[in-house]
Amino acid sequence: MRIKYYMLQALLLFSFSPLMAQPGKAASPAKPKLVVGLVIDQMRWDYLYRFQSLYGTGGFNRLLKQGFSCENTFIPYVPTYTAVGHSTVYTGSVPAYHGIVGNYWFDKSINGSMYCTSDSTVTGLGNNGWAGKMSPKNLWVSTITDELRLSTNFESKVIGIALKDRGAILPAGHSANAAYWYDEGKWISSSFYMKALPAWVNDFNAKDLAGKYMSQDWNTLLPLEKYSQSTADDQPYELALPGETSPTFPHRLSTNGKTKYEAFKYTPFAASFTFDFARQAMEEENLGKGKATDFLAVSISSTDYTGHSFGPNSIEVEDSYLRLDKDVADFLTYLDKNLGKDNYLVFLTADHGATHVPGFLAEHRIPGGVYSNAALTTEINNSINDLFGFKKAVLSVQNYQVYLDLAGMEKNKIDIEAMKKQVIKILSAKPFITTVYETAKTGEATLPQPYKERAINGYTASRSGDIQFVLKSGYFDGGLKGTTHGLWNPYDAHIPLLWYGWGVKQGQTNRETYMTDISATLAGMLKIQMPSGCVGHVVTELIK
Repeated sequence: MRIKYYMLQALLLFSFSPLMAQPGKAASPAKPKLVVGLVIDQMRWDYLYRFQSLYGTGGFNRLLKQGFSCENTFIPYVPTYTAVGHSTVYTGSVPAYHGIVGNYWFDKSINGSMYCTSDSTVTGLGNNGWAGKMSPKNLWVSTITDELRLSTNFESKVIGIALKDRGAILPAGHSANAAYWYDEGKWISSSFYMKALPAWVNDFNAKDLAGKYMSQDWNTLLPLEKYSQSTADDQPYELALPGETSPTFPHRLSTNGKTKYEAFKYTPFAASFTFDFARQAMEEENLGKGKATDFLAVSISSTDYTGHSFGPNSIEVEDSYLRLDKDVADFLTYLDKNLGKDNYLVFLTADHGATHVPGFLAEHRIPGGVYSNAALTTEINNSINDLFGFKKAVLSVQNYQVYLDLAGMEKNKIDIEAMKKQVIKILSAKPFITTVYETAKTGEATLPQPYKERAINGYTASRSGDIQFVLKSGYFDGGLKGTTHGLWNPYDAHIPLLWYGWGVKQGQTNRETYMTDISATLAGMLKIQMPSGCVGHVVTELIK
């Protein structure tokens, strides 16, 4: 009986292997030639379906109908910011382990703010200033791209590309061949990766494609009446593009002067520009043409700039996704022709979502609003000074946390516990805050699920603040125009996750999955080690 049992186990394992040929079908290759990671910055899950009737057949709809969709994928930590999201996708880890707790955090060792990819020890290539002094050194663990390189004794090539430095650097990992990001119309890098920019990158930059894209105005792709999922144009709570005075169509990009390369980031043409460079990188670096599997990590950053300015219900956002759909379709067609449909594996996800603009919510009697971190800082500092005679108790308020000068208070013999209670009292009185607690005592705090688990996952003692506050739904730090993200709520934390290509069967799951599962699943499919801090699980339903 035991022999029969083991024979049955072996038969089942072999039958469900992604390498097993089906009757009448050719066997899939043992490994894909290329893995492509597409992270769409600020893409809410509902954009897949909200605009679906206007999408073509070759982009998002191709991925949905021919690929596999994880319909209930969530971000398992707070705060939900860009750097944290990209780090988590590619490490399968959470901030408590990978160390990227925000785009910025207050670093008490330098008594100042630390940017997630800042590295003063490297030199910029293409930019000698701050924009080029970047590397992944603040990331504490390995990425799936690192593990791919390790698994092939570094024969696999890995390249990261994004307008934002953090969107290129953190996915590419520590051992990447290259990471490229945008600066004033050009693609730049740093000496962390190479001694000089490759000739092909300089040649690409010399074409000034960003300038050429900006020579055309941004009109809607379709007639305005087709945008039935959006609020009417010209809303008082929308922000104008840099160099413009009105947030309305048509956007006169061709007349933009000194700010054109900055304004470019807010347009859908910047996504096309990113794919242009990705294709060029594939050609010049022969990605997918070697013996080992290569990895191209592409992040589309323009959608985040557009979303922050205009909000999820704007015509600008809808138009951007209709155009992005065409870009994705074109890129998939390029992969078909360049590598073959069965030779590449694609996943598409997002680093976070976004809330609606509070002004829009107010029009429809939905809760939401804004507050000011700067005002909170001033109020707390004034109160602590009055009560304890200590002038600057708050070093920073960011990531929904208060960083306190505990060392200074101890030196001046301030009653730290009494001071913390006063800070908590001030914050607890705010109508937009639901809960306040000490971050070091998160495990003891009376917090509801799923927030508590996300708060624990997002905390690391050396980089997180001392006091955490939880906002009501729809609230954020900012002004009355535009929007942002960063909370645990579904509008920020429910993201798309689509799989397509090699080893992927058609279908979907409504089981709850997490951003951390992406790298775990890739590791399982590629039969390589999970990243060193990975806490995710393989999404077994998608594997052929």
